[in-house]
Amino acid sequence: TDKMIGRFSALVASTTLVDPVFSFLVPRTLNFTSSPSRHAPATILKPQLPPLCRNTRRSQSSKLKTRTSRLHSSSFSAEVALESIADSLKTGQIHRVLVVAGAGVSCSAGIPDFRTPGSGLYDNLHKFNLPYPEAIFDVDFYIQDPKPFVTLAKEIWPGVKYRPTLTHCFFKLLEEKGLLKRVYTQNIDGLEAVAGVNPDKLVECHGHFRSASCIACRTRYDANLCKTSMLEKGEAPSCNNCGGLIKPDIVFFGEVMPNRFSQLVHDDVASTDLIIVMGTSLLVAPVANVPDWVPNSCPRLLINREIVGSFRHNKSDDVILEGDCDEGVRKLCRLAGWEAELDQMFSDSHTSATNQI
Repeated sequence: TDKMIGRFSALVASTTLVDPVFSFLVPRTLNFTSSPSRHAPATILKPQLPPLCRNTRRSQSSKLKTRTSRLHSSSFSAEVALESIADSLKTGQIHRVLVVAGAGVSCSAGIPDFRTPGSGLYDNLHKFNLPYPEAIFDVDFYIQDPKPFVTLAKEIWPGVKYRPTLTHCFFKLLEEKGLLKRVYTQNIDGLEAVAGVNPDKLVECHGHFRSASCIACRTRYDANLCKTSMLEKGEAPSCNNCGGLIKPDIVFFGEVMPNRFSQLVHDDVASTDLIIVMGTSLLVAPVANVPDWVPNSCPRLLINREIVGSFRHNKSDDVILEGDCDEGVRKLCRLAGWEAELDQMFSDSHTSATNQI
């Protein structure tokens, strides 16, 4: 068992970013642990059971867990359950919040998500004559033609055109109140950092623009020079070491995810007492699996335009707030008595965003 757990850790450390189109790249994991503990790191090794098999028993070891269990029953509305979560945040009964954020948290900033029919990024790439939409994030295609990604980079480079949303400011508010465990963001727009969230509180699962390197020899390259070349010249710079193409440290399909994910996810999911899933389709592994890795005693809150992942089958166990992320965040903060603080933080973030990249 120990050997197999070790193999799993090594496998997670080398996990590649995959889309359903590239699902054959996803390593399959099995549960080889015999440990019954829900809080040991080995709990991440549990198999991806059908959602209906998810254990719905709740620990009665604390008032909060008992209360949350009651409020998650079908006899209570999502409104009442959300009010309970807000109260628990306000009183500190919940103080280790884990967030999984997708493209939906940035939509109100004007950045399109990827998959919404008609308005999503993948539906609006025809001008690049890509062989398939996801090619814009394909290393081999980038080598052949970096222009499409460079054009996209000019559009979404953090702090240049777009500013943090109310939801990004909510992350910062949680941090300032000492309640934020971590934000696992699938986004590459960097707006969490622009909003002022400490990098220590971020796991940017698909990379960021704050550093750059050569795709051939991996030699580091000055991020500011990369930015200047792409934004002002409209071209990808070349490596001073080998002549290869430089790109920001955004994780393309087939590339290894940052080590930070595998280094932190075990302890983060085991110790959180609330997970909030926001603005995501939960389609890209392994981040899509994080909500299923938290202990069964941990309440899960989904703020999304649609019900996704295992939330589709766990309505009696989870709190689901359908709608835009900003609206859901405002509602939660209003219930917690934080709405004025949230609005002030949003105003401040737009004043100073350009200097917080």
